[in-house]
Amino acid sequence: MRLYSYDHCPFCVKARMIFGLKDIPVEVVTLLNDDVATPTRMIGAKMVPILEQDGRFMGESMDIVDHVDAMDGHRILTGAARPEVGAWIGNASAVAFRLILPRVAAAPLEEFATTGARAYFIRNKEKMVGPFGALLDDSAGMIARIDALLRELAPLVRSPRAVNGELSSDDIHLFALLRSLSIVAGIDWPAPVDAYCRTMARASGVPLLDGVSA
Repeated sequence: MRLYSYDHCPFCVKARMIFGLKDIPVEVVTLLNDDVATPTRMIGAKMVPILEQDGRFMGESMDIVDHVDAMDGHRILTGAARPEVGAWIGNASAVAFRLILPRVAAAPLEEFATTGARAYFIRNKEKMVGPFGALLDDSAGMIARIDALLRELAPLVRSPRAVNGELSSDDIHLFALLRSLSIVAGIDWPAPVDAYCRTMARASGVPLLDGVSA
């Protein structure tokens, strides 16, 4: 099996996680960010992640997660989702990605191995969130907001091994966002959230971005 992916992409992280959590081998292939032809040939659109299995292609991160979780007849994402965890993710996402995207754009990631690929990313994401320079200038205020949100998240973390005490879809969504946030220097990570991130990174085989220079 192959998983076509970008390292920075939280949707790709979701798909990568299930392979690690289930200890199922997969070849991760990183596409250049401006490679439109390859994903379009596979699924008809420039979207990742894409799972290739037996000559067939599957898109949509959570469809891939569900497919892989069911593959051996032994599901691991059996816990119930909690509305308060989903609500936290929704509340945090807008400010989080205004911090994340400018830093991702400067990071030495494989999907930005060419000048054209990096320029493509910057051009498209600035259309969504505004000029990266202005966002970087506003970092202090946004980091303060994230710090407050992480303090709200801390009491929701029931175990470093699973936010709800048992692995669930909440872990897929939550870790993908927190892993992206790990690229932002200066965030004050509460101990329960930090332990959760590091435990989940080890269990899933998806390393945090806190060692990436951006």
